[in-house]
Amino acid sequence: MDKIVFTPESGEPVRFYVLEQTRLGGVDYILVTDSEDGDGEALILRDTSAPEDGEAVYEIVTDDEELNAVAAVFANMLDDIQLT
Repeated sequence: MDKIVFTPESGEPVRFYVLEQTRLGGVDYILVTDSEDGDGEALILRDTSAPEDGEAVYEIVTDDEELNAVAAVFANMLDDIQLT
């Protein structure tokens, strides 16, 4: 599982584990969790950076309609993964 570090504008860096990623309507999204063992909180983040930006900029998806659409895609993707 890939681990990424987010550095908020104020505060300490936060580490997340990337569970899955997708592109929907030309926008990149990642599904992350704060726990490697699966018992943590999951968030869906949207990439808001421009293609020419050196680093990706993500924000938490809060719009209910967008969140439901992307969550459905991730749920479908995770059903296809065999966990052992």
